[in-house]
Amino acid sequence: MNIEVMESYLPLFGKALWLTFWIGWLGILLAFVIGFATAIVRHYRIPVLHRIAGVYIELFRNTPLLVQLFFLYFGLPRLGIKLDAGLCGILGLALLGGAYMAETFRSGLETVEETQIESAYSLGMTRWQVLRLVVLPEAISVSIPGFTANVIFLLKETSVFSAISLMDLMFTAKDLIGLYYKTTECLVLLVIFYLIMLLPVSFFGSYLERRVRRAGFGD
Repeated sequence: MNIEVMESYLPLFGKALWLTFWIGWLGILLAFVIGFATAIVRHYRIPVLHRIAGVYIELFRNTPLLVQLFFLYFGLPRLGIKLDAGLCGILGLALLGGAYMAETFRSGLETVEETQIESAYSLGMTRWQVLRLVVLPEAISVSIPGFTANVIFLLKETSVFSAISLMDLMFTAKDLIGLYYKTTECLVLLVIFYLIMLLPVSFFGSYLERRVRRAGFGD
């Protein structure tokens, strides 16, 4: 393994990490919004929207991200809709992640006991106050481990972005291996840069979970 070769590749991997990072986190933030809204619709069984949300979850949880990206990047142009590769990556990750986030958050909502809700109403709280002050804090605290797992899963799924010509970490590694045949060096750097991106998320999720447990939420 040539350390000098690895050092010369660092700027390329650094640039790829930044691209992977911002596309990945934009997709995750959008996934959180979609997942939250979908979970509320499913949990409260809002007419019509409840069924649409169910179809959305089943569709996107049961198809690979790669297939979804191909549809967005190669399929939509045939319908007259052309999207930038970066936007396709964000949308693909958001739609896939939204389906998983929705089920994670819905499971958190279902852990809130009905007696707590009834007690809040008996104190004169409005429906919005009950949702904001009673239901959401407990549901989110219970859902933290699931959210952390989903975030890590989605960041790892960015490895398929290279299929639509996004110069992410995987694309950079494959490109350098194809050009210079430095397989070991590229793969070691690939592992290191994915760890740089994922380990802080894992540590922060564990820390947040411990803090929530100490605070007594979800008990």
